[in-house]
Amino acid sequence: MITKTWGLILLAGVAVIAFFSTSGFAQTREQGPWWPHPVWGAQDETGASNWITPEKVLEAVSLVSEGKVYEMGHVYERGMPLLGDRTYSIFLAGFPTNGPIGEKQLVFNDDFVAGEIGQIGTQMDGLGHVGRRMKMADGTTTDVYYNGFTADEMVDPYELQRIGVENVKPIVTRGLLIDLAGYKGVDYLPESYVITLSDVLGAMEKQEISQEDIQPGDALFFDQGWWRLWPDPKTHDQSIMPYASREVVNWIIDRQPSIVGSDLALDGPDLDVHQVFVLEHGINNLEMLTFESLIADGVQEFMFILTPLRIRGATGSPVRPIAIR
Repeated sequence: MITKTWGLILLAGVAVIAFFSTSGFAQTREQGPWWPHPVWGAQDETGASNWITPEKVLEAVSLVSEGKVYEMGHVYERGMPLLGDRTYSIFLAGFPTNGPIGEKQLVFNDDFVAGEIGQIGTQMDGLGHVGRRMKMADGTTTDVYYNGFTADEMVDPYELQRIGVENVKPIVTRGLLIDLAGYKGVDYLPESYVITLSDVLGAMEKQEISQEDIQPGDALFFDQGWWRLWPDPKTHDQSIMPYASREVVNWIIDRQPSIVGSDLALDGPDLDVHQVFVLEHGINNLEMLTFESLIADGVQEFMFILTPLRIRGATGSPVRPIAIR
């Protein structure tokens, strides 16, 4: 009878812990539902770019046979679509800005660029971009980010004090493009279309890519075909974007990629991708890519190179991603 009683108490205790953990009442800086990172530890600020090892780089280099370079990013320009009230402006700071100087009367032009530079156009979300407001064990409420870093540890008027984008390693790895639009036989996926795991696996089968062929540290890209609509403002209308189902999101996580990208954002109304990729697993998210030249040449496996700007304390970075075959 005593054993049975203690068993019931233990089960009740486990149920209470589980309830408070999922409800946000038992979180501490040391332990939470997605932190510390099980592989890279409690102080990691680098995230999934940790997968980029010398061996991974050499594997990527071995894929190059022609030396042909493919642009995967849009041009930053006035009038490009922006999300919400974000802004982008570029001005010449004089013409010329400096000069003439010296015997040969040289003149120089400079630019002034203003805007949410890491979150517009072709962009990479840094690990400090996404957080979740939670109630902690001591009863306080705070915003928590990748690896459990809290707002108090990060806040500063001018830059993030932790998990700024400067911590992301240069990404040189094997890239794989999964052509969802091609699999569905359309130029671009319909508005509000929910991408299923059957879609992903069907596209891979058509392209003769096996699940076992995807290795930790690979860069995974998903063609929804909406790059064909750029720069139509509808490419930034979150209410009509196609998006990945949670089953697809979980499947991607299980593949352990170094980075994930699409010509949109893969994200649905509940922002699963931002939450699960960036916040919970430290996977940088690439948005607003173009696959035009890759699709035209039928390229699906390639050496992928991306080097985010080392802007200390930034939440993201403008990028120029390239593929090399």
